[in-house]
Parts: sequence; C-alpha cells; structure tokens
Amino acid sequence: MKRMLINATQKEEIRIALVNGQKLYDLNIENSKNKKKKKSNIYKGKITRIEQSLEAVFVNYGENKNGFLPIKEISCKYIKKKNNNSENSNNISNLYKGQEITVQINKEERGNKGAFLTTYISLIGNYLILMPNNPKIEGISKKIEGTSRLKIKNIIPLLNIPKGMGVIIRTLGADKSIKALKWDLSLILKHWKYIKKKIKKKKAPYLIYQENNILIRIFKNYLQPNIDQIIIDNKKIYKRIKKYLYKLREFILYKKITFYKRKIPLFSYFQIESQIELAFNKQIRLPSGGIIIIEITEALTAIDINSSKNNKSIDIETTALNTNLEAIKEITKQLKIRNIGGLIVIDFIDMLLKENKKIIVNKLKKTTKKDKAKIQIGSISKFGLLEMSRQRINSSLRDSNYSKCYKCDGNGIIRNSESLSLSILRIIEEESLKKNITKIKIVVPIKIASYLLNKKRNNIYNIEKKNKKIKIIILPNKKINIPKYIIIKTKK
Repeated sequence: MKRMLINATQKEEIRIALVNGQKLYDLNIENSKNKKKKKSNIYKGKITRIEQSLEAVFVNYGENKNGFLPIKEISCKYIKKKNNNSENSNNISNLYKGQEITVQINKEERGNKGAFLTTYISLIGNYLILMPNNPKIEGISKKIEGTSRLKIKNIIPLLNIPKGMGVIIRTLGADKSIKALKWDLSLILKHWKYIKKKIKKKKAPYLIYQENNILIRIFKNYLQPNIDQIIIDNKKIYKRIKKYLYKLREFILYKKITFYKRKIPLFSYFQIESQIELAFNKQIRLPSGGIIIIEITEALTAIDINSSKNNKSIDIETTALNTNLEAIKEITKQLKIRNIGGLIVIDFIDMLLKENKKIIVNKLKKTTKKDKAKIQIGSISKFGLLEMSRQRINSSLRDSNYSKCYKCDGNGIIRNSESLSLSILRIIEEESLKKNITKIKIVVPIKIASYLLNKKRNNIYNIEKKNKKIKIIILPNKKINIPKYIIIKTKK
C-alpha cells in the first residue's frame, strides 16, 4: 500500500514521506529556519549587465546575487527590433541596461552561482500548468500513457485556452473531466490577471509572487493518484488539507485522509526514521555487503560503488554485475530522497563484458523512469564511469538541512597540526622580511601554540636573531579551532 505520511508535530519542521508498505521512496523536509524556496517565484527585475559572449544578461531581481538570464529564455516582446530585419529580432544587442523585465526562477542560486531565470512564466495548477506567454506549448505529462493520453489530446482543444498562451496537463489531470480541467484553468487565469496588475503597479526590483503555503505546494508536486492513504499527525494541518481538497472537489483523495492518533510517533510506527537518517549519510551499505559512497560537490555529484564484503558469486565479473545492479536500485532511491540534481557521475565496479555494461545502463533507465525529475543517461565509458543529469527541482536535502562546517569551511578535511604549524612558521619568516615590521603576534589554537613553543622555539628565536628589530609573540586561544589562526602585525 502506498501512503503519504505528513509529520508536523514539531513547529520548526514539516516532513512529508512517501512509503510503499514500510519502505521509504520519496522525502521532502521543509524547515522554517531554512531559507525559503525561491524556485518558481516571479519577480520584476532590471537588466544590470549584457554579456554578448555568453549570449545572456544579468538581472537584478531584488536578491543578493544577480540572476543569469540566457537569450533563449527571453521572450520576443522584450527584444525590440532596431530595424525591420527579421534576422535581428532575437539579437541580444537589442536589449539595454536598466530595462525592466518580468522573470521567474528556473533554478535556485547555489553556492557561488546565481539563480537561472526565464521570462517564460509557468503557473502550476492542480491539474495543469499554464504558460501565459508561451503559445507554442501544448503538452501532456510523459507519465500519462495509453488511453488516458489519447483522451487528454482530444480534451485540450475544448479547454478554450486564451490566445497567446499554452498549457501542459499534469499527471493528476489524467482522468479528470473537461469541467474539472476548465475549472482549474479559470483559477490560474484569475491568478495571472492578479499578477499582471501587480507587475504594472510595482517598480523593479520587486517580488511579484511566491507560493507561501508549503502544504499546497507539496500537494501539487507530490500527490499522485496511486496514493492509497494520506496520514497526518497534526490536527490543524489535517483540517486545512481536508478543506483544500474539498474546495478542489477531490472527493476520492478527501476520503483517503486520516488523522493519526496513536501515541507512537507516526514515522516510528512505519519504521522509516532509520531510513531517513540514511539519507544524511555519506556511505550506504547494500544488503549483499557492497557499499555506495555519495560525494556532493558544487560541480557534480560523484557516486562510487564498492563490492566490499560481497564475494558470494563464483567469479569477479558476476560479483561486479550483481553489486552494480543492486546499487542502481539504491542510487535511484537516494537521488529522489536527497533531491540531488545537476551532473551525476557514477563509478561502477569494472566489468569486462559489453553485454553486462548494457544491462546496467538499461536497468538505470528503467528504474529512473518513474522519477518526476527529467533525467538524461549516458553510457559507461572505458574507465567504468557513467554520466547522467537530473533536473534540479528544489533545494537538495544537503543544501536545505546542512550548514558549512566552522572548522573546515566546507572542505570536509582539515590540515594536521604539524603541517599547519610549519606553514605558520614559514609565514612568520616571510612577514619578518618585510620593511617597517616591529612585532608579529600570531593567535593560534592551543595545540598549534604548544607545538610552536615546545618544538619550534629555536626556529622562532633564529628568526628574531636574523631580524633584531622584530619581536614574535605566540598567543594560544581556546576559541580558535584548527586550521584557523590570526596574524597581527605592528609597524613603525
């Protein structure tokens, strides 16, 4: 039985888990202390810089970092022709600095990278997505198949979509009547009318629209027709969701909602707390004894597979194939739970046979088919590496629940005491050679101070002897952690 479990007993955090029996297959954690999600927010911004070489512009939309807007994401209405030549109609040189432009966040800012923007607005409804300034799009979710797809194809022309607009029918709209789809379309059109009024009134940069209701956003993104039961452990949220579904006239889903009354915590009752904790681990052990290591960097996510204690098979090739196949199932699950997006490189255990490599690629394509994010999969290279990309839908579990380590500044490793001490000693020596320096104070962690004063006292004395005008003072400080230190120089 597939269930949606909503745990909201803690004020600071709402957790939504999708489970099949007692197996977790999708997870969303919304933390009130974390930065609010900005994806799909609509802003009125100003062009601050035009980059011809990148074929893009940078837009000030009211946040700390300017957003990146490629030419292909700029609607023709913003690119004014300088002459009647049609070839010049989509030229970046037709834009100008200070030009006001309405944008939507396509990809949230991440690390040092600014947000990716688009002028092609998309408004997500319950059953369809409205593209108010993109008439070329008239689509159906890839997950809608068979007779349902044919039915929807026939319904789209009857929806009376306004001229100059496009729609995409969502998975939830697969079996809906024309009446239900028209009702949803009318709601989004009213919403767009309100947004347009706001755009005209406000001056750039300004936030025009954001989806504030976490639960409604989650329901739009996660609720699927194949969910058999929705269990909620918070009375207020239970009532709000029931009211929301009643307004939608979603009576089938309305009947599936139940309030959780047991004394045992909801997630503990379904035995998924330990599965959630696994999503925060770097290393995951497979049932056969193999190991998966997930390393996330700013550029890509590296996944390494090791056979480790898995030696049940007769030969190495069979062991490699079986471990790789088992790992694919877990990797697919972890990508969804951790919401990992962008470039992903998987280092499979080396296999010699081409047939086995094909089996692995086909298995990965099959298991990722049900993922709501768009996925592209390459082939296994001669080095045993497979490249794939996964659409970044929201912030990853790591970005939204982790903060940078105050000791290592996010490097994941710190320099050992001896190496750092010698490095500080060399810096002292270099600083002592500079003109007009009379005193060098170094505030260091206690362990480093102990090493310098006990084992390197002679070296410090020799530096002072070479430069008689300089005094070197080592100051231990228990509030400073390795590898940090402070150098204070006194001049004449």
